[in-house]
Amino acid sequence: MSKAFHCLKFMTSAVESLWLNFVRLWSWNCLWLVWILLVVFLVYFFRESIQIIESISTMSIFLGSLSPRFYVALTGTSSLISGIILIVEWWYFRKYGTSFIEQVSNNHLAIGSDDNETNTNQTADGGGKQKFKVWRNPLNLFRGSEYNRFQWVTGQEPLTFYDMNLSAQDHQTYFTSESDHLRTCDNIMQKAWRERNPQARIRAAHQALKEDPECAAGYILLAEEEATTILEAERLFKKALKCSEVLYRKSQILQHHNPILEAEHRRDTNVLVYIKRRLAMCARKLGRTREAIKMMRDLLLFQLMKEFPLMNMLNIHENLMEALLEIQAYADVQALLHKYDDISLPKSATICYTAALLKARVVCDKFSREVATKRGLSAAELSAVEAIHRAVEFNPHAPKYLLEMKCLILPPEHILKRGDSEAVAYAFYHLPHWKHVSGALNLLHCTWEGTFRMIPYPLEKGNLFYPYPNCTESADRELLPAFHYVSVYPKKEWPLYIMVVASVCTITAILAILTHQYPETMIVCAKTITEFSFSF
Repeated sequence: MSKAFHCLKFMTSAVESLWLNFVRLWSWNCLWLVWILLVVFLVYFFRESIQIIESISTMSIFLGSLSPRFYVALTGTSSLISGIILIVEWWYFRKYGTSFIEQVSNNHLAIGSDDNETNTNQTADGGGKQKFKVWRNPLNLFRGSEYNRFQWVTGQEPLTFYDMNLSAQDHQTYFTSESDHLRTCDNIMQKAWRERNPQARIRAAHQALKEDPECAAGYILLAEEEATTILEAERLFKKALKCSEVLYRKSQILQHHNPILEAEHRRDTNVLVYIKRRLAMCARKLGRTREAIKMMRDLLLFQLMKEFPLMNMLNIHENLMEALLEIQAYADVQALLHKYDDISLPKSATICYTAALLKARVVCDKFSREVATKRGLSAAELSAVEAIHRAVEFNPHAPKYLLEMKCLILPPEHILKRGDSEAVAYAFYHLPHWKHVSGALNLLHCTWEGTFRMIPYPLEKGNLFYPYPNCTESADRELLPAFHYVSVYPKKEWPLYIMVVASVCTITAILAILTHQYPETMIVCAKTITEFSFSF
C-alpha cells in the first residue's frame, strides 16, 4: 500500500509540474489573445454609439483626397526606416548572437518570458557572462619566432589581449614565489611578468641577466619573446636549463627547512619542467621527433616519481601523443590512450579524436558509403563510427577544420574545451596525421553529421557527455582574434524579429515602387481593401 501510495504521489506531482510548466509557457500568449478578443468584442458591441460607419465614410473621403505623391513619400519613408532597422538588427545579431529587439523585450518588457527563465538566465550568466574555465594550450607556439613573424607578414595580431593576459597570470603563478624580493633578479622578473608591453618585458629580462647571469626566468622570457627562430629559442632554453638545474638541486636540499624554502623549491621545479617541455617542443619543430619523444617520456616519468600538479595543467601527454602520431607509432599511442582516456580524467579533443582516428584506421581504407548502406556496418566499422560520434559530440567544431571546410589560423595560447579555440588548436597539429591515414577523412566526412541527429537539443541533454555549454561562443570570441569567424554550435537561427523586419522592409519597398509606377491603380486597390476590411 505504501509503495502504491508513493507511486501515486509521484505521478500526481509530475502531472502538477507539467501543468505548471504549461501554464507558465502559454500564460502570456493566452493573455494577449484574450486582450485582442476583448477589443474586437467591444468595438463590435459599440459600433453604433461610436459611429463606425460615418468614420469609415469620412476616412474614405480623406483617403480619396490624398495625391499619389503622399503615398510615394509614405511608402518611401517606411521603407527607409525598415531598412535602417534591418541593418541595425543584422549587425547586432552578427556581433552578439541575438536580436536587439528580442533582447530588450525579454529583459525589460518581460514579453514571452517567465520567472523560471529569468532566474535560469541570471544563474547561467552570472550577471552577464557564464563562468567558464580556460586551459593552457599544450601545443602553444612561440611568441617571438612564430606569433610575431605572422604579425610582421600579415599585419594582423594573432593573439588577443585576454589570451596574453591569461598567459601573464600563468607565468606569475609558475615562475614567482614569496621570496622573490630577496634577490634583485627575481624581483625584476616578477615585475617583468606583470608588464604588458613586450619591449618592456624584454628589457627587464636583460636587466635581470645583468644582475645575475644565472637567472633562468630571464632566459625563458627571451626565448619565448625575443628569439626570432626556433634554433635561437632552443639555444636560450638550453642556457636556462643549466641554470635551473643548479637552482633545483639547491632548493631540493633546503625545501623542508621552512615554508618559504618549500615555495622556492616549488617554483624551481615549475621552471625546470617548463624548460624541458619547451626544449622538447623545439626538438619536435626542428624535426628531431624521437629526441622530443624521449624528453616527453622523461617528463611523464618525473610526474610519476613526484606528485607535481603542474603536469596536469601542461598536459604533456598530449604533446607526446602528437609526436608519436608523427612517427606513426600507433601501438604506443593506443597504450597512451588506454592510460589517459579514463572516465575519471578530463577529456580533450586530442584524446577523443585520436581514439576515433585509431579506430577509423582499421576500416577506413576499404570503407564505402554505398556498400555500407546496402549491407550495413560491420562491427569494426560500427565501432569507428561510434568513436567519431563521441569525438564530434565532445567538440563539434573540429570536423570542419579537419575536412578543410574552414580556414585554419594560428592556435591561441589558451583554449576552451569543447569550444572553437580547442578545435583550432587540435586541427593545427593533427590535420596531417588524419591525412597520413588513407580514407580517414572520407570516413569522417560520411559520418560526422550523424552525431547531431542523436542530440537534437545539445544545450539541454547530452548523449555521452554533459550537455554542450552555452558559454563557449562568448569565451571563444575573447580567445580568438577578431579576423577569425568563430564557429557557433548549435547554429543559431535567425530570430523572428529580424525575419519580420526583413519582410516588412521588402513589402514596403515593393509597394513604394508600385505606387510610384501606377499611382491611380494603387489608390483604387487601397480604397477597395479599406472598404472591404471595415465592411464586417
